[in-house]
Amino acid sequence: MKTPFVTAAQVEEICAKYPTPFHLYDEAGIRKNARDLHKAFSWNPGFKEYFAVKATPTPAILKLLHEEGCGMDCSSLTELMMSDRCGIRGSEIMFSSNATPPEEFQLADKLGAIINLDDFTHIDFLERTIGYIPETISCRYNPGGTFAISNTIMDNPGDAKYGMTRPQMTEAFRILKEKGAKHFGIHSFLASNTVTNDYYPTLAAILFRTAVELKEETGVHIAFINLSGGIGIPYLPDQPANDIFAIGEGVRKAYEQILVPAGMGDVAIYTELGRFMLAPYGHLVATAVHEKHTHKEYIGLDACAVNLMRPAMYGAYHHITVMGKENEACDHVYDVTGSLCENNDKFAIDRALPKIDIGDRIVIHDTGAHGFSMGYNYNGKLRSAEILLKEDGTTELIRRAETPDDYFATLLW
Repeated sequence: MKTPFVTAAQVEEICAKYPTPFHLYDEAGIRKNARDLHKAFSWNPGFKEYFAVKATPTPAILKLLHEEGCGMDCSSLTELMMSDRCGIRGSEIMFSSNATPPEEFQLADKLGAIINLDDFTHIDFLERTIGYIPETISCRYNPGGTFAISNTIMDNPGDAKYGMTRPQMTEAFRILKEKGAKHFGIHSFLASNTVTNDYYPTLAAILFRTAVELKEETGVHIAFINLSGGIGIPYLPDQPANDIFAIGEGVRKAYEQILVPAGMGDVAIYTELGRFMLAPYGHLVATAVHEKHTHKEYIGLDACAVNLMRPAMYGAYHHITVMGKENEACDHVYDVTGSLCENNDKFAIDRALPKIDIGDRIVIHDTGAHGFSMGYNYNGKLRSAEILLKEDGTTELIRRAETPDDYFATLLW
């Protein structure tokens, strides 16, 4: 069963300082999780986690993760700028983009980031844009088809817009080598939010075999293999969580079985986790402001889909706790909604919860990644504040709430 990382008393104390809705992050949980990840892959001397900035693009969070040894995975101009302003530069940035505008490659090069090419045609485009090919370069691989574990389809890479085909990888490495590249990386992303300890080891084995083949075919030095993201979290309350230590051990076994015998025991392992790093350590805190009794029972919150888009966009499940009523029977069934002029603006549909009264504080779980970051301004709604619950129990405002002045600032009257 999911329990919040704050008590009802803590929530009331925070709400006395900051009006709902707001996103709340757990510093202690984030730090412990980052340390566990590094321990799980400590067998690989070159291991590096490049946090997926798109998941939670908040400077205080990026700096916290950087303190724990993480680099940054950026995919846009402003994500590169944010990393730079946080003091994170050079090989601590992995730039993985697609349909990339030239100015983004230019800034990535200026910052010294490792550039990960998404498409074969980007080789010439990058060279024209920055004037040369960097000595360290990576290519994103898409094997096509469907990706399955134990006869269960996890995702469909063949329909994904990302990456190069297997023949393109060989040709890309040959051309890049001719143009001066000396150290190569392989990157791939085959499935999203997998809740299985088998995903990373299975993916790793595919990439390790591909790396051995590419070395034999092209003679390049493969310096790193980036397993990207895909390790998920248990959004459902009774769903078992991934075991990062079992995952790390599974990757180690594949490494020793495939890469070491091929004389590639110096290859560094990189990861680009976002959801796994942050999602469980964020709550969207809201207040029940309305109730409605028509064909169904509705509870209206002061938050809406602009604060958390995933339920409206994907029908995604996010657990809900009514603070102060954690031990009461879930004997009422509600649709929990926001106030947008869209019928999909619902955090939960037909959800069994304790009786909710106006003024109750509502915690929506697992919003630390792809929560605030997917916010928008539809209906003129304003994005909420972000607050860090520090290890000592105090709170820090790390992003203020938007104001109407912010909303109107870009308009020309």
